[in-house]
Amino acid sequence: MKPILLDFPNQFYTDRLLIRMPMPGDGNVVYQAMQASLNELKEWMPWAHREQTEEDVEANMREANAKFLTREDLRLHIFNRETGEFIGSSGLHRINWDIPKVEIGYWIDTRFSGKGYITEAAKAITKFAFTELNAKRVEIRCDTNNIKSRAIPERLGFTLEGILKNDQISANGKELRDTCVYAKITQS
Repeated sequence: MKPILLDFPNQFYTDRLLIRMPMPGDGNVVYQAMQASLNELKEWMPWAHREQTEEDVEANMREANAKFLTREDLRLHIFNRETGEFIGSSGLHRINWDIPKVEIGYWIDTRFSGKGYITEAAKAITKFAFTELNAKRVEIRCDTNNIKSRAIPERLGFTLEGILKNDQISANGKELRDTCVYAKITQS
């Protein structure tokens, strides 16, 4: 089957969160969150080192929307269910539909950090991958030095399958970094 023909929800809820695909018009809230969190994001996210305008971010939101619809990449935005405030971004990336397997990525608006939102979102996104996409493998990869990011898969019972040495270039492009590979799998 062609992935574009797969039908699954484009949004779902947890107790505190609305998690949904990016939509045209999301650029403003994502841009504001990026600006508020730039110092923290620069340590781990290469894209945080590129100067972006609000228009650039809006264009990126529309591209992410199109990729979600074509099933190339499933970015997901995280909102507070009660207030509607944008909290962060996550999603299912590096999709291999033949298996199927996915990788969860995430970042949070620093103003909402430390409240368990990303753990809650990653738990729901993992469940979504297994139940809606019939995933056989869900990965979370992160820099070995990113203690906050590593805590998410560890809290959620992912298995640390290994550490890839000199696997990535640091976000600032100046040194080699190691990558933790965490995974959950279904039993066949």
